[in-house]
Amino acid sequence: MSVFKACDIRGRYGSELTPAFAASLGRAVGAELAGQAVVVGGDVRPSTVALKAALCEGLVRSGCRVMELGIVPTPAFYFALRALGARGGVMVTGSHNPPGDNGFKISLGPWPITEEALAGLARRIADANFVEGLGTHKRVDIIDRYEEDLLGRFSPLPRPLKAVVDAGNGCYSQIAPRVLRALGCDVVELFCEPDGRFPNRAPNPAVAANLTRLCETVVAARADLGVAYDGDGDRVIFVDEQGRVVESDRTIVLFARHLLRRGPGEVIHDIKCSSVVPEAVRQAGGTPVMEKSGHAFIKTTLLRRGAILGGEISGHFFFGELGGDDGLYATLLMLHVIAEVGCGPAPAAVQGLAALVDTAPRYPVTPDIRLPCPIRDAEAIVQELIAAFADAPGCEMSTLDGVRIAWPDGWALVRPSVTEPLITLRFEAHTPERLAEIQRVVGASSAGLARRT
Repeated sequence: MSVFKACDIRGRYGSELTPAFAASLGRAVGAELAGQAVVVGGDVRPSTVALKAALCEGLVRSGCRVMELGIVPTPAFYFALRALGARGGVMVTGSHNPPGDNGFKISLGPWPITEEALAGLARRIADANFVEGLGTHKRVDIIDRYEEDLLGRFSPLPRPLKAVVDAGNGCYSQIAPRVLRALGCDVVELFCEPDGRFPNRAPNPAVAANLTRLCETVVAARADLGVAYDGDGDRVIFVDEQGRVVESDRTIVLFARHLLRRGPGEVIHDIKCSSVVPEAVRQAGGTPVMEKSGHAFIKTTLLRRGAILGGEISGHFFFGELGGDDGLYATLLMLHVIAEVGCGPAPAAVQGLAALVDTAPRYPVTPDIRLPCPIRDAEAIVQELIAAFADAPGCEMSTLDGVRIAWPDGWALVRPSVTEPLITLRFEAHTPERLAEIQRVVGASSAGLARRT
């Protein structure tokens, strides 16, 4: 499979991604940015050092004015783009992928990069369609400004909280504990030593099995919450005081309720989110907007529509105030969500995160069901389902991303993978019995699907 994915570049270091590839990518990005100011950041992975050096060399050869940030979380990279007035930039990071992988997140302007733009970079590299120039390269420290900007957006907590921070040995290892303490938190550190080999847990916090130590530590420390970041800090998952992992769609609900107290607005959610999200947004006076899964898709829709909030079940949370996602900003907001409960003019009983989470209904839902399936067959299955339910009474259909068939009491989502020969299924309903019925009805409506289930 190509290293050029839907929203970024990702692959295995040494075989798919090499310093030579990084240098060519720098030449390609440099040609697109026409010698403008470019920001370059990188994560804690050992392979990032060589890839970043080669990338900078390619950018300088193309006439760009490179501002290298050193090791930074991805949200600090995006902050630097704005703060330094750069035309574009590249973040070298494998994000939540295994330690042997790496990748590149690319910005060519104010909007997230498109699949078409990534394909254009791939063509430039294949054709060696580069430009020559004499650029510059300097080191810029941005972390202090990034931390000051974050803290300046939040008032002190109205009551003290205790948080366990699991940085997963990633980019927030030193930054997150420092910022939370500055806000007034009592912080217990877990895996907060930067180490790109990720020796303590995999860098994907959206997998609950990776958070066992965090859940145990939250309970043992009698903390108010736990916080887990991915390798580059743009994803965050929360754990309540009972040691339960908080599903990201329920986090979206808490954020939406909090932000919509300021006034109406739109909330973007990905197509895989529980029906709890749009229901809660409407109840809070907001307007839910569904978008296909993927960082660039959610962020683009947030910017285009001027939404106040966006979120994915993968743990990305986007904020209109920032124009993007930020795991640490999300953490500071969650601290306020918890701390402000019971601190109003007519104080109610102080509630913890667990009680807040449990105010939203919990519908039976399947995990992603990933079935081996050639891409052509997966697309044929989607078309079969579209035909089967096009005129079906009592349901609504969306082809935003694969096909989503929704009834008043449940839904089914069937999506071909864009990166692997797989088809992914996900189902939700108000009751376990209805969930089983929806799975049966959808499975029986496609011969191609029936053979695989």
